Amino acid sequence: MGRGRAKAKQTKVARELKYHSPNTDLTALQRELAGAGKSEHNFDDDYKEYVDDDDEDHADDDPDPWARPTR
Repeated sequence: MGRGRAKAKQTKVARELKYHSPNTDLTALQRELAGAGKSEHNFDDDYKEYVDDDDEDHADDDPDPWARPTR
């Protein structure tokens, strides 16, 4: 029975969003988009100590818990 009030509120909010746009600061948007260029920070250096350079995957490094045991 209480859905009428909720639907009226949703309709009111939708109408406000459709017909009344908020003031957009276009110069701030332009500054933000212009500043979104290539970053000079090298993210690879941050995690260099955690990277395993060994490309081979050893059996004892990360055992598969679902694998059948070998006999």
